[in-house]
Amino acid sequence: DNGRFSWEDGQVILAVPYDTPIPGFRNDTVNTLRLWSARSPNSFDLSYFNHGNYIKAVIDRNLAENITRVLYPNDNFFEGKELRLKQEYFLVCATLQDVIRRFKHVRTGIVEGMERTDFTLFPKKAAIQLNDTHPSLGIPQLMRILVDQEHLKWDDAWDICTKTFSYTNHTILPEALERWPVSLLERVLPRHLMIIYEINRRHLDHVTTLFPGDVDRRQR
Repeated sequence: DNGRFSWEDGQVILAVPYDTPIPGFRNDTVNTLRLWSARSPNSFDLSYFNHGNYIKAVIDRNLAENITRVLYPNDNFFEGKELRLKQEYFLVCATLQDVIRRFKHVRTGIVEGMERTDFTLFPKKAAIQLNDTHPSLGIPQLMRILVDQEHLKWDDAWDICTKTFSYTNHTILPEALERWPVSLLERVLPRHLMIIYEINRRHLDHVTTLFPGDVDRRQR
């Protein structure tokens, strides 16, 4: 509808925050390091258990908790790649939802109908640093939130994203320059893949405008 999409039939995961205070050095300032743990809303299925299927009775809990059980799981096989992709998206998704929640309610608290709805000031209130490619899904995720959920126009949402995110690449080793099979991304995060395609299309159009006729530059 109007270029917006809703996510249906996905795996529901609860993100449980764990805060650790990080005191500054002789400056009377304490920052908060917020980490996330994945939990299932359906941790135990009594009907399966009563029928003797003890493994399936807790399968939802195990599938959810596996996402954050080990940081950066081995991705040398398909199941590991899928788990790592889910982990990176889970951490990005939980963090962005938390940042936006704070932005909306920083002055009013959690009061129905009193939250901020104008995202113009978002880049002035939130700065997100991407270290290597691991959290890079944050860009299409924020675009998805702004376009699909907050109903911003694409150009306005993209302007907010480019002002909010910064990126640092610390190494050129393969583990820091991740690549995902299109088929995997299409199955796990289909809407994000659509957004990535659209970002790429607009970027290539911009390159063509700046360098008309330079096909080699466009194909790099």
